Amino acid sequence: MIKYFMSLEWKSFIRSAAFKQNLAFKIFIGFFAGLYGIGFLLFGGGVYYIIEEFIQEGKITGANPLEVVNRFLIYWFVFDLVFRYFLQKMPVTNIKPLLHLPFSKGKIVNYAIGKTVISYFNVLPALFFVPFTVVLFIEGYDSLGIISWHLAALAITLSINFLNIFMNNMDKVFYPVAIIVAVLATLHYHNIFDVTIYTQPVFSFFYENWWSFLIPVLLCYGLGKYAYTYFKNELYLDAGLKSVTKEASTEDLSFLDRFGKISTYLKNDIKLIKRNKRARMTFIMGFIFIFYGLYFVMLDQEYMMIFAALFSTGGFLFSFGGLVPSWDSSYYKLMMSQNIPYREFLLSKWWLMVVVTAVSTVLSLWYVYFGWDWLFAILAGAVYNIGFNSSVVLWGGAFVKTPIDLTSTKKAFGDSKAFNVKTLLLIIPKMVLPVIIYYAFAFMINDAAGYIALASTGLLGLLFRNKIFTLIEQIYKNEKYDTIAAYAQKN
Repeated sequence: MIKYFMSLEWKSFIRSAAFKQNLAFKIFIGFFAGLYGIGFLLFGGGVYYIIEEFIQEGKITGANPLEVVNRFLIYWFVFDLVFRYFLQKMPVTNIKPLLHLPFSKGKIVNYAIGKTVISYFNVLPALFFVPFTVVLFIEGYDSLGIISWHLAALAITLSINFLNIFMNNMDKVFYPVAIIVAVLATLHYHNIFDVTIYTQPVFSFFYENWWSFLIPVLLCYGLGKYAYTYFKNELYLDAGLKSVTKEASTEDLSFLDRFGKISTYLKNDIKLIKRNKRARMTFIMGFIFIFYGLYFVMLDQEYMMIFAALFSTGGFLFSFGGLVPSWDSSYYKLMMSQNIPYREFLLSKWWLMVVVTAVSTVLSLWYVYFGWDWLFAILAGAVYNIGFNSSVVLWGGAFVKTPIDLTSTKKAFGDSKAFNVKTLLLIIPKMVLPVIIYYAFAFMINDAAGYIALASTGLLGLLFRNKIFTLIEQIYKNEKYDTIAAYAQKN
């Protein structure tokens, strides 16, 4: 049965309209996944000796490297949970074509959950724990203790996998977990409460007692069993065929009428963001990108200011704009049958991205706290995003041929099928070109010249917007029928 399900998924993959794009993207992602895997192997094998050297130099306090790892292991698992929530794709099985076949619900659920167990997100932690455990054996640690600690770590990793499934499907699980993590992180950051003081003995307990690995193993088994029972009870093959009746509501968006013909599309996009999970999550994550620059501030990497400024001000532009026109995929064929001018459709998306980017820029002005250079970088990056990147993002959207499930919050930053050779090449003018422009003038003259050159490029984009839109409009027309055919495929 499992073999049959896998055969169906493979046929769905190779027969899709975007097969070539998907294959190229998967090869691209597979290359970097392999690099990350090698990196984790090397890190797991070398981190023991790195920590040992830090202990000898007095940079880290601890009796031995394992004790230090146990102290910070809680951060590893929290990061693993956050990383999974935003990036791990929940398995979906298209069951409508199977309705007339004798498939039991249990087999379908087992297959779907089993796909998460063999996920790359579970393999990656193992690539760290396995070499680290081997080093512990070499360094003479107690064998039974090491095995117990290793099995406990892997069981906790699988438990996080199941917890992530619940967080993606049950708000009553997501919100308590998110609040607890946020509160503990805030208290630790302000030196009010250090959670590692209490978690370190727990992880040390798994090493000191050879039988203790049974605790996380049983926890993992319980979560897996509960996941199976929950989804089996929720799996009704005819549930997706029922029509859901909801009370209709209206909203007064008449203030948008001042935009003329494009106001209709603006109203649709605003309603889309307010009413649909996927669009709403993308909107929220666009503003969370405002804090992206803090990563480079903490690492004291000021040479990445321009890169950080582009993301801080353009988070919504990249995440939402990168999936135009896929947001309208469910009724794209209807739109095209109405002889709607592409120019008005594209302008509505452009104005929405520009307004949100302007708001993000205002909310990012607090970076001046870290120095005037950060403020200049934010302003220059914002002008470049508004004037130039807003058009480039729409240009790339012409080659995105993946329908969007508006009821899903997953993949707020996009879908793998949204990437192909053409969209990847368009990353150059979006992210690489502005960095080149800035440093070309900064090295030849000074930093101020770099900021002015970057902002001037954005202003030139605004000046020639009509000519650029004429080019983009023609590209959309050329891709029109391929896009319609791709949106018609749901697998």
